Amino acid sequence: MTEAERRLFVEAWARAVYGASAAPLTYVELVALLDRLSARLPDAGPELVAAGLGTPETLGRTVALMHQHFPADVVEAVATGYARALRDHTLDAQDSLRHAALAARAQAEAALRESETRFRYAVLHDPLTALPNRTFFHRALEHACAVTRPGVRLGVCILGLDGFRTVNDSLGHGVGDQLLASVAERLGRLGRLLVARVGGLLVARVGGDEFAILIDDTTCTDDAVKVADAALAALADPIRVDGHDLRVSASVGVVERPVAGTDPSDLMRAADITLHWAKADGRGRLAVFDADRNATDVARFRLSAALPAALERGEFTLHYQPIVDLEDGTVVGAEALARWEHPRLGLVGAAGFIGLAENTGLIVPLGARLLERACRDAAGWPEPLVVSVNLAVPQVREPGLAPQVASILDRTGLPANRLQLEITESAVMGIDDDTIHTLRALADLGVQIAIDDFGTGYSNLAYLCDLPVHGLKLAGRFLKGRRPRGEVDPTREALLTTLVALGHKLGLSVTAEGIETAAQARRLRGIGCDLGQGWHFGHPTPTFP
Repeated sequence: MTEAERRLFVEAWARAVYGASAAPLTYVELVALLDRLSARLPDAGPELVAAGLGTPETLGRTVALMHQHFPADVVEAVATGYARALRDHTLDAQDSLRHAALAARAQAEAALRESETRFRYAVLHDPLTALPNRTFFHRALEHACAVTRPGVRLGVCILGLDGFRTVNDSLGHGVGDQLLASVAERLGRLGRLLVARVGGLLVARVGGDEFAILIDDTTCTDDAVKVADAALAALADPIRVDGHDLRVSASVGVVERPVAGTDPSDLMRAADITLHWAKADGRGRLAVFDADRNATDVARFRLSAALPAALERGEFTLHYQPIVDLEDGTVVGAEALARWEHPRLGLVGAAGFIGLAENTGLIVPLGARLLERACRDAAGWPEPLVVSVNLAVPQVREPGLAPQVASILDRTGLPANRLQLEITESAVMGIDDDTIHTLRALADLGVQIAIDDFGTGYSNLAYLCDLPVHGLKLAGRFLKGRRPRGEVDPTREALLTTLVALGHKLGLSVTAEGIETAAQARRLRGIGCDLGQGWHFGHPTPTFP
């Protein structure tokens, strides 16, 4: 082949394979490569593959063109070398891909393990304080409660910051978050210090401003109390946050008991209840779980829950206790005392449910129903006696009380002067103009108003000048406190005499409650007390007179 023929072949070869592969070569670069290879065609295959021209289409076009210009042995040598190079290249590529895949898989598995570790940590830890969270704490508590070794005990302290919401509201949530982090750091440091003394100890953040401490292997309740005291002491010094020296107090609920038979959820519930008791006592208080107190609270809660249905079913009724003129012993009226005819507990006194009705907001409808019942009963008595009905604080402060009473009197036909409404001193503490207006409107109807438990409250006696009061009722506790052998306490006697004289000076009738003996009745009559009430004259009964 002449030089001219060789150049023509190279040009034809370049045109045939250009664009048949993804090789990053320009046409000029391709011509230069093929020109070089045309001088040693048997060795062209490996270089074509190395240059990125290793496709079946490139091989096919090359072989077809060479058949036109070269003998069969040359074409076969080129094809064989090309195929061998293409096979080796493919194997190398596959091996590289295999190694790359293994490396990628190893990296992915490592990343997944790291991600799972971070996820597990995030699930079990509080992001703000880095302390274990409620989930972590509960799992640790479950593990501690699963110990079967006899005699093992444990303790839980739930600590809640006092007034933390004020920090958020006044200084912002950023300062509040920093404060929580600082509290957590102090409690965590305390936990590390105490571990050597008390054994296993875990500190966690279990709520917005609540932290929990789990104490393993306690010997008695005092062990848990000591940890709680140490936690409160750790927060005694001010915490500096964003230029503010913040004094933090906390309340703590402590539960300590044997592990045997302890349910983790019940234990946490007991700790939460005990924290509530501590907070109810004030700031910086510590309370220890008391099973009897808890049982009382549970019973009160059940009564509260049953109140609406009981009101709907008409389970509330009245018992009447006579009020007597101490001078001649005649009955002048009766006090209507609320009772709950509970289907399971039997007859429940007012002390057992009136406070619950106030807390649940049912006292206003309940009070209205009992007031109407009392007026209706009194209207049917054979003698024109006075019925005295207690009003709870929310009733006294109800704007529509006077119209409601007027409507009840109209429906029942009871004359207004036969109704006396009793309000306690606590009801008039901090009394506002609207309430004074309500009481005056009641007096204008002709209704009598008496201050119940007079002398036991903390209000200023000046309210007697502002309110349309008709009478005072002295609490039965003034008659108690006798000395040995039935001697009268002279201090109480002097106080009773003073209160009766005060009432008379103000033009008010005075009734003494809690009279249990004839001697008490004689003494009260001797100091000028007008009326009396108590077991000496009669127990409350559902029928009267």
